[in-house]
Parts: sequence; structure tokens; C-alpha cells
Amino acid sequence: MSIIQASIPLFFVLIGIELLYQRVSGRKLVRLNDAISDLSLGTISQLAGVFFKVVTLGLYIWVADRFAVQRFVALPGWDDGAPFYSMSGFPWFGVNARPFLAWSVVFVLVDYAYYWSHRMSHEVHVLWAGHVVHHSSEEYNLPVALRQTALGGLMTWVFYIPLAVMGVPWQMFVACNAINLVYQFWIHTRAVGKLGWFTETVMNTPSHHRVHHAVNLQYIDRNYAGVFITWDRLHGTFTVEEAEPVYGLTHPLASWNPLWANIHVFVEIFRTARRTHGWRKKLKVVFGPPSWRPDDVPDEHGALFTADNPRKFDPPVSRGVTWYAFTQFVITLIAAVQVLAIANTIPMPEAFGLAFYIALTLTNIGGLLEGEEWGALLELGRLVSLGAASATLAVTGGVPRGWAVAGLGYCVLSGIWLKAVGDRRDSGLTVDR
Repeated sequence: MSIIQASIPLFFVLIGIELLYQRVSGRKLVRLNDAISDLSLGTISQLAGVFFKVVTLGLYIWVADRFAVQRFVALPGWDDGAPFYSMSGFPWFGVNARPFLAWSVVFVLVDYAYYWSHRMSHEVHVLWAGHVVHHSSEEYNLPVALRQTALGGLMTWVFYIPLAVMGVPWQMFVACNAINLVYQFWIHTRAVGKLGWFTETVMNTPSHHRVHHAVNLQYIDRNYAGVFITWDRLHGTFTVEEAEPVYGLTHPLASWNPLWANIHVFVEIFRTARRTHGWRKKLKVVFGPPSWRPDDVPDEHGALFTADNPRKFDPPVSRGVTWYAFTQFVITLIAAVQVLAIANTIPMPEAFGLAFYIALTLTNIGGLLEGEEWGALLELGRLVSLGAASATLAVTGGVPRGWAVAGLGYCVLSGIWLKAVGDRRDSGLTVDR
């Protein structure tokens, strides 16, 4: 189990605390439909990582094995031993000086590489196409921290290759990178104000990261730090939080569909590059700044979403649809956690099939929360296919009969519920958000 997967219970405990704060304070911090979208994207990102990390981590190891500086120069390797040890008879830990220093240096180097990876993901259009997922929520809360891309890692791995050339063992890189990402979870909140002078000066904080997620013109493309805000101060990309941030994208996603969230900017790049004339313009569409557009392709986005023109995507759906979507989401989330736990122990085709099914279910849920007819149709198709598979397994004994019968019962009951909420929607009963 990875560090990030092991941290999932902590993530949900903190989300629960934020929800409790919302209830006590009366501040509206979390919307259910937006939070489901966040967690759906995070789930798909983790599932995609099972397959893509074979490539990205494999490339890191390949470079380290062949091009690490220690292969050509008589330099010592990194001490990747345990940085701490348990002191016999004492309830605290001691420090192994050399490994602790090595791990500390690697952690700082990983954070610096993250700064440049993150910064370039805002300055290069094709990299932004992967990273945009994380910014597409119009809220700012702890679930947003889990709103991650499924595709961005396939492109940003290159920024960590210098660490491989420096001979950093892949285990140290993976662990430090995971700790870096876990740290960034807690800073996605509006429930924490500014902290003390030293913390705000050195560390990335909720205040600093709120700036990064804002669409206020003075905040756009600022504060790229992961853990240490020092990098932004050093490179001139730091801005202090002053005006109340407005969150989201200048060209809103306006969808709860997790698959569309992952590909919509890639689609836009393809369409624009195809329509513009000349290879220089086509290349600049792909590798230039996200804000740049060729003069021979009209901008069809319309008015920008800014602090002066805020509008939140919040399509109304019936209470019944909302409860159905939420229930299916919880069941799917539990299933996804189980798949992640076994993904590395089962054949790749089986893991891919399970991941695809979960991604399809989460996409259906997004469609239902948008009130789209395709969401209900795809969901019905999912239930029919799963029910047929469960019935077949019950007859053939492919799985314990009790599990097969339970699966069939789940599909029948879900289908009846889906039909009922669909009838209420069609009858024009009142809807709420």
C-alpha cells in the first residue's frame, strides 16, 4: 500500500472535521455535487496511476540505472537507510544523522522539482490540459485536494529526471513525492486563516494556496509551491492573499463528468491546432501559454469567469436523483478502495476491467447530477450488464453463490430506484440543489 493510499482514512477524517466546522460556523464550504465530482476525479486518478506509474516510474529507474552521476564520477550514493530509530526504554525516536540529512535534502529537491513541474503546468498548454482538472472546481475545500488528473503524470515525470541523474534512489523519490502531496491536502481549505509570520514566510499555507486557485486577475498563475513557499519568493511568483478569492477556471468546465474533466482541454487544443494555419501556430497552440490563441481561430468561450463575473455551475436535480447518485457513489468508492488494494496482485487485464467499470459508474453519476438523459441511460445499461453477469455467475458458480445473488439483488433494487426517481423527474415535481 502506498503512502497516499494509507493516508486516505486521514483525508476523510479531516473532511469530516471540515464539514463539522461548516455546520458549527454556518459557512457554506462544501457542496455535495461538487464534492462527489472531486472524489470521483481523485478515484479515477488513483486507478489510472496503477497503470501509468509502470511507465513513469520505470522511466525514472531506467535513467537512474544508466545515467546517474555516480556511474561516471567517484561520488558517494545517497544514504537511504532509516532516518529514525526507536530508543530502547524511551517513548521517542532517535535520529540517524546521515540518512536523516540525505532524506531531508531529497525532500527539498523533490519539492523544488514539484515547483517547476507545477509552474510549467500553468505555462505550457499541453501540460495545463492535464493539470486543469485540479483547478476546475469552483469551490475551495478539502475534497478539492483530491481532485486530481488521471493523465498529467504521463507528462510531468520529466521534471523529476534530474533527481534520477543525481542518483536519488527511486524509493526515496517515491516516498518524498508522496509525503509532499499528502502535505498539500490540508492547505485546501477556507476554514484556516493566516498562520504565524514564520509559517507564512517559509511554508505553503491555506492562505497562499487559496491565491493559487483563484481566478482574480491579480492572483492568476501565482504561488506554485508544494511545501515551501520559499521557491515562489525566490523566483518572483509569490502573491499574498488580500482580496477574497473567487475559485475555478476563467473558462469554466461546467460539468460533473469526470472523463470530460480529464480531456476537455486536450480536445480544445486538438480542435484549435487543426483549425489554425501554419506549423508555428499549431506548435504554439500545443506548447505555448494556455492563454494564447491564434488570430485565425475565433475565441468561442464567451465571457470570462472572474471575480467581477462569478457564476457557479449548479444544475438543479430532484432530491431523489441526488440521493440515488450519492448512494451509488458511496458504494463505488468502497469498491474502488478494494480494487486499489488488490490491483497489483491480480492480472493486468482484470485490474483494467475493474478500473474501467468504476470509471464508467462515476461518469454515470456525474451525468445524473447534471440531469442529463445519457447519465440515466448509461446507468441503466450498467445495471443490466452487471445483473446479467451476476445471474450468470450464480448459475455457473464462478463466484460464491451468495455474492452473485447479492449482486443481482443490488442491480434489481437499483434499477427500481432509478426508474422511480426518473418518473418523478419527468412528472415535473419540484427540484432542489
